[in-house]
Amino acid sequence: MRLSASVLLCVAALILAACSSDRSTRALEGGGIGAAVGAVGTAIIGGPVLAGAAVGAAAGAVVGALTDESQIDLD
Repeated sequence: MRLSASVLLCVAALILAACSSDRSTRALEGGGIGAAVGAVGTAIIGGPVLAGAAVGAAAGAVVGALTDESQIDLD
């Protein structure tokens, strides 16, 4: 149960990384969101929190940089 909740939280955070209009801003926001989600997810599951934060930050930054603002429409 913990693993599926963490995965769902990570996916939601990575999707939200595409909300900004500028690519570098999306990468920075995605990195921040990913770091937070990675740290919390790793703390819940058990493991090195800093490693989880680093992996989450990298994944969030990549997703934020690769997405286009037109791919997600929150209006």
